Amino acid sequence: MTTTAITNIASLVTNDPSLGDGSPLGLILDAAVVIEGDRVVWTGESSKAPATDNAVDAGGRAVIPGFVDSHSHLLFAGDRTEEFNARMSGRPYTAGGIRTTVAATRAATDDVLDANVVRYLAEALRQGTTTFETKSGYGLTVEDEARALRIAARHTDEVTYLGAHVVPPDYADDPAGYVDLVTGPMLDACAPYARWVDVFCEKGAFDGDQARAILTAGMAKGLHPRVHANQLTYGPGVQLAVELDAASADHCTHLTDADVDALAQGNTVATLLPGAEFSTRANWPDARRLLDAGATVALSTDCNPGSSFTSSMPFCIALAVRDMGMTPDEALWSATAGGAAALRRTDIGRIAPGARADLVLLDAPSHVHLAYRPGVPLVQAVRQRGERAL
Repeated sequence: MTTTAITNIASLVTNDPSLGDGSPLGLILDAAVVIEGDRVVWTGESSKAPATDNAVDAGGRAVIPGFVDSHSHLLFAGDRTEEFNARMSGRPYTAGGIRTTVAATRAATDDVLDANVVRYLAEALRQGTTTFETKSGYGLTVEDEARALRIAARHTDEVTYLGAHVVPPDYADDPAGYVDLVTGPMLDACAPYARWVDVFCEKGAFDGDQARAILTAGMAKGLHPRVHANQLTYGPGVQLAVELDAASADHCTHLTDADVDALAQGNTVATLLPGAEFSTRANWPDARRLLDAGATVALSTDCNPGSSFTSSMPFCIALAVRDMGMTPDEALWSATAGGAAALRRTDIGRIAPGARADLVLLDAPSHVHLAYRPGVPLVQAVRQRGERAL
């Protein structure tokens, strides 16, 4: 395998304190990175870089790990423009919400769903995302959930079974029957394509007992749990996630002190999704409270057609800094290493020997520009598994 050195890096974020300035970002100034195949094999000061087969001049730009988007919903058809326009215009809107997307997704062909995933992944890559998780949840039948996961598995290893998104209209009078379906035939059909099992534990979706039954059934099939928790109201989702050692509790907008303590003391990552609050004008999650308590925090897009139709991790970083109490350093860590932790991965979200060579070159001298210059397309180049992807 050939080796390539990227030199003349103004600031390199390694997310490894032992390699850099001792901060969580492990920042190295005037740095270089050496890649061999799909792995990072060396990082350090540019003047100390070893000889390599090839060299790339970063031109005094910053290099950061590729973003790890650990929560998205890309398997869908249609959009909900009218719903969003009404919400932002202060008008009541009584269309079907998530059920509108379910109807459109069920009606779409496999080719349409696959093309949509490819489109949104390309969009995310242009903004620096090199790893993403995505879920089912807009089919809500055995056949439609299984095909969503089958399509997703063509594009990522981080596939989540979310048959327990909402109770579909055809089971409106029999939610217990739908839970039986989700934990029985639907799970059997979906488990071969998924790594994770998820549930929307929320008033109007699935209560604590239902969520426990769904998650434990998935775990019995070898799937690892994650939970949509405490987004709209206070509830049992976070506590259940920590109890079951879920990789992440996602949203975490309405938290008691006990919820915060549980996240701080457990292994479950608090994944915050500021795009949802932006798009619904809801209260922001309090990242500062979680960080000060010692919880691990991830940032993700929650890309979906209803409540957060963005694929931009830089946008979420800017929101987290402006409205959620995070510093630029914390927000970047949460969008890279934090996302990796939410997927229980150690090979991504960092630039260190042995890590996968997923790197983003910013058209700026520092990662701080991601929040300092919101909305500006700062991603100049992306390497994914060592290869130039953008």
